[in-house]
This record gives sequence, C-alpha cells and structure tokens, in this order.
Amino acid sequence: MSDAILEPYERRIVSQIEKERLPQHILLIISDEDLQTDEGIQKLKAFASWCTNLGIMHIMMHVSVIDAGEIGRQFCSKLRERLVKTMSSLPAEIMVYTGHEKVRIKHDKPCASLEISIGYGGRYELAQAMKQIAQKVEGGEITPDDIDEMLIESHLIFKSAPDLIIKTGGVRLTDFLIWQSVYSELYFTDVNWPGFRKVDLLRAVRDFQGRQRRFGE
Repeated sequence: MSDAILEPYERRIVSQIEKERLPQHILLIISDEDLQTDEGIQKLKAFASWCTNLGIMHIMMHVSVIDAGEIGRQFCSKLRERLVKTMSSLPAEIMVYTGHEKVRIKHDKPCASLEISIGYGGRYELAQAMKQIAQKVEGGEITPDDIDEMLIESHLIFKSAPDLIIKTGGVRLTDFLIWQSVYSELYFTDVNWPGFRKVDLLRAVRDFQGRQRRFGE
C-alpha cells in the first residue's frame, strides 16, 4: 500500500483500538539479520515511538543472535553501541543487555521504559538464576525448602511478563523470556522486519484486544 492509502487505513484501525484495553507491556522479537543496516535500527526507534504514541509505555525488544561464538559476541558489542547511540534521544529509561554487559540510559523526564536484549536467551537467564540460588544455599542464606516460584523470579534479570509478543517473519520463537512469557499472547507477522510498518503494530494490538485471555485456565 502507498502512504496515501495507508494513512486513512491506519486511522481506521486506531479508531477500533480501545485505549483502556491496550497491552501494558509489549515485546518485539527480531533476528540479528534484521539489523545489518542503519534502516533496521532506525525502525526500532520508530517502533518504540509508535508504542508510546498509542499509550504502551513498557516496551521490550529482543534480538536473537545465531552465532554464539566470537563473531556473535563481536556483533553483540557493536550492535549495543549502535543501539545506545540511536535510542538515547528517546524520552525513556533504557536498559540494553548482552550476555555479560548492560548499559543504562537515563532520561530526566522519562515517559516510558525500554529494555533491549541482544542475544540474551531465556535458558542462559534461568541458568544464571539457578547458580545464584545455589550459591545462597551453599552459603547458608537459604535452604532448599525456601526455593519457590517467587524466589526464582526474584533472581531473573527481566522481572515483568509481556502481555503481547510480536514475532516478525515467521512462526518460530526464540527462548527469550521462557519463564516470564508463559501466559503472554503471541502474534506472528507475515512480514520480515525490513517490511514491518506502523500498521502492522496496529493490527497486532487490535488482534490482542479481540482475544479472551485465560492465563493458563
């Protein structure tokens, strides 16, 4: 669709979205292949703005990284630098995570929170949480009987569960937030990240509002 056709179409979808039923927390999942160009990174910034303009103030982004070796680590480091530079002008509290590093970008008057994970998978996150708990058991701070869901959750890096997860370009998820996303609503687009537009976000939100959430019941 051309921009001239899209604008009234977008307005129509916006009119169908109920503000009081917006997802409070949204997660976008893309792959490292989607961010080989500056255009792909700039679109992440635009995505955050689209969300906040709708009224969605807790945004997460996960970039799955295929290469777990040295090339993958170098990519994560360079991408982190590029994302920090690009996202720093957003009026949001921003955290960028890689496997062993995190960068916090503060804002004087933040209107939203943005967390970005670069190759930080859910299995790794759970393994790190288990190590911390095991160390506390060994040190006598807690006993095995103290270990429950709340204790495990308190040791996870990402504390909150997304209401809506958007995965671009396919129907396979990564292992990101495997603990936290158990009751999340999933939305798969038929377009890859380079072709993703604001209208695709609006469709995802409209679809979310049309669902009956059961939270595992």
